[in-house]
Amino acid sequence: MAEDITPNDALYAMRHSAAHIMAEAVLELVPGAKFAIGPPIEHGFYYDFELPESLTNDDLAKIDRRMRRTIKRNVAFEHSEISKDEARQMFVDQPYKLELIDGIEDDHVSIYAHGKFVDLCEGPHVKRSGKVGAFKLTSIAGAYWRGDENNTMLQRIYGALFETQEDLDAHLERVEDAQRRDHRRLGRELELFTTHEDIGAGLPLWLPKGATVRRKLEEFITGLEREAGYQHVYSPHLAKRELFERSGHWDHFKDDMFPPMDLDHEQMVLRPMNCPHHILIYSSKLRSYRELPLRLAEMGTMYRWERSGVIGGLSRVRAMTLNDAHIFCEPSQVKEEFSGVMQLVERAYDILGITEYSYQLSLRDPDDKEKYVDNDEMWDMAEDILREAMDDLGLPYTEATGEAAFYGPKLDIQFADLMGREETYSTVQIDFHLPKQFDLSYIGEDGAEHQPVIIHRGVLSTMERMMAYLIELYGGAFPLWLAPVQAVVIPIADRHIDYARRVAVDLRAVDLRVELDDRGERMQAKIRDAQLQKVPYMLVVGDKEEEAGTVAVRQRSGEDLGALPVFQVIDRLQDEITTAMKSE
Repeated sequence: MAEDITPNDALYAMRHSAAHIMAEAVLELVPGAKFAIGPPIEHGFYYDFELPESLTNDDLAKIDRRMRRTIKRNVAFEHSEISKDEARQMFVDQPYKLELIDGIEDDHVSIYAHGKFVDLCEGPHVKRSGKVGAFKLTSIAGAYWRGDENNTMLQRIYGALFETQEDLDAHLERVEDAQRRDHRRLGRELELFTTHEDIGAGLPLWLPKGATVRRKLEEFITGLEREAGYQHVYSPHLAKRELFERSGHWDHFKDDMFPPMDLDHEQMVLRPMNCPHHILIYSSKLRSYRELPLRLAEMGTMYRWERSGVIGGLSRVRAMTLNDAHIFCEPSQVKEEFSGVMQLVERAYDILGITEYSYQLSLRDPDDKEKYVDNDEMWDMAEDILREAMDDLGLPYTEATGEAAFYGPKLDIQFADLMGREETYSTVQIDFHLPKQFDLSYIGEDGAEHQPVIIHRGVLSTMERMMAYLIELYGGAFPLWLAPVQAVVIPIADRHIDYARRVAVDLRAVDLRVELDDRGERMQAKIRDAQLQKVPYMLVVGDKEEEAGTVAVRQRSGEDLGALPVFQVIDRLQDEITTAMKSE
């Protein structure tokens, strides 16, 4: 789980103090250094500097040694307040501190000192430097001053800090595991996806193996949706700007959209979401209550102008394909449809092996009239429905004020990564607003027109983000049904290639994904390479196997299953796939 520390916690004070001790060390070791800010953060601390040269890992070691000298001296942290003019004199050579001082509204500023080092700070800190706990400087990164890419790029030094060495060691071990499982590294090594500067940041290229996994994911979820009564549609990736003005997305979301394209006498926009398109599909004809609920689903590609500082791998991109759907239903059907969505979510997670997730009700901030549609009655009704539906299902949840979509509350399903950081993957939204904006209606049993409710839902999130999560969840070793290559046939010598090729043909005939490794390498090298590529099964063939019509079966775990007839291998793999696809 993610840490939840506050300024009142001892660990917070330790990390805050370590940041000051690190800033002191850098200023002493690097003449002309300018220091900016250095807060405590989850798992540790950082400080930002403008330096004449780029830091290296050797510099980290020097900074570490200098910090430990201050800790060993056990100097006191002392707090005082001075006037802004005094502060300007104190930091006359530090432009970032002067900018911070100018932004302080009070006449006085708070400072903390230990030894000869002084910094602008509200605290808290430990009483003496010897109380900071166990720490390790971990990395150097770039960071724009105040997070604005138009400002100076600073050098940020990160450190991890915990109360005990045991806790620090456990954290560093988790970090190592996370680095081994990092989807960006595995994506390269396993040839799943790549990027290219000529295409642009946040626009990944799916390589054949990654495209195979994505295709299986899409086939998997669309199959579950068809069983649940969804109808699949296709819609264009762009639309006139007026469509998003009508939906409200332009007013509330335009800063996250790509700029409009001027074409003839109209402006076209790459869509940031799919709901306006699905709404127009619903309104393409007069609807009867007998057609409801109408469940429209699409693997809908969307485009969002994510800032360059947050783009990374597949988890944060600018072009994404959402496992999207919109359920148009009568108000009396909302709870039942919501329950059906949750059953679909949990069934999909079970098959995918996803077990660590939590539920968050994302609600509006009623005081924010600009961010959210101003309709108290609508919001109260939608939020009550969500709470009642979750309570009826007996599912635990937390509430998060200010996290709703601009037009309605939503249930966010949060996944935690290996470091405990949470991200939203699946969402379910209750929407009374857009049906009104688009004058949607259906003819009720009474013969009169009524307004439907829309449930927006995404079960697997975007294909990009889900792929990133699954790569890290499995460390690249996908279960057999998802593996891009399910088996590799390895001939011991060139004379066995023809038989190996026939084995591969037999497996492909039953839709198993098989490769033939006919390189002129030694058998053990081929087996090692297949294991590095996380291939579930290696099928080795030589003289004995060819004569008997068998293959020697090895698993990526290293287990040797011995020689089996080809038909038994096919049965084994098919049974494993069938079993995995059945949820409990």
